[in-house]
Amino acid sequence: AVVSTQSTGGCDIVTGTRYKTGGGVYGWDVIRKLISCTANYLTQIMLWPGCSDVTGSFRLYKKEVLEHLVSCVISKGYVFQMEMMVRAKQHGYSVEEVPITFVDRVYGESKISSKEIIGFWMGLMKLFATT
Repeated sequence: AVVSTQSTGGCDIVTGTRYKTGGGVYGWDVIRKLISCTANYLTQIMLWPGCSDVTGSFRLYKKEVLEHLVSCVISKGYVFQMEMMVRAKQHGYSVEEVPITFVDRVYGESKISSKEIIGFWMGLMKLFATT
């Protein structure tokens, strides 16, 4: 669906979203869902990024768009994904969303920690102040 959306629609970025009809998450506990929903909600209010799922990373970029955005982005960690979409909107790139279902990993553990959450909040505030 992602490739066909980009090839037929001609958009610059196709992003998977867990937050549109047909999308979702499987295998997360309530706390993890709350963290993700809160991060996306705050970003929507503060930055109007032009997509519903800024913390997801299932995306397809046109090569030249990706190269340009990577050269503009300064964030690391989870904030990187959010900043990519904020910068895409700033530069007028077209974005289409495709619903996805995220299935939690079977092996290993999530990288999310209180340090990552604080880093996301600081990055959100920095983007709010500078965009």
